[in-house]
Amino acid sequence: MFLNFIRFLNTFSSALVMGAVFGVWLGFDPFSLSPTAYIEQQQNLISALNVLMPRLGFVTIIVTLINAFLNKRKKIKMTWLIVASLCFIAAGLITAFGNQVINAVVITWNPEKPPIGWMRYRDEWWTLHCYRTLASVLGMTIVIWINTKTDTIP
Repeated sequence: MFLNFIRFLNTFSSALVMGAVFGVWLGFDPFSLSPTAYIEQQQNLISALNVLMPRLGFVTIIVTLINAFLNKRKKIKMTWLIVASLCFIAAGLITAFGNQVINAVVITWNPEKPPIGWMRYRDEWWTLHCYRTLASVLGMTIVIWINTKTDTIP
């Protein structure tokens, strides 16, 4: 019963993390926006997600590792869950040491008067976001695969 709850929580939290970063990747094209629109959109994203998402990501990592531990007798499942947690850890590190560093700068900008070189920050943030999206999608894919193949994977 507890293992089923952990599997559910693992899938649910992974879906929330991946859905948020994938949604931004899919629906937010920073290159088509004017400087003012970009800054306003980015500041809105920062205000809405900058605290919540790292916490949700941390919970996802912990639950994925708990799931791996609970599957320690099933070495292949445990190994894949550790790989999934490494994907989520990679996304978290990219966020903490890349995106959030840029966010701390962008949040101070005046949308009506973009700083010189603002596009460099935009481009770097987007590249990092693409990497963390890939890591999150990969982690989520592994979690779904492992959690739905409960009887067929040793």
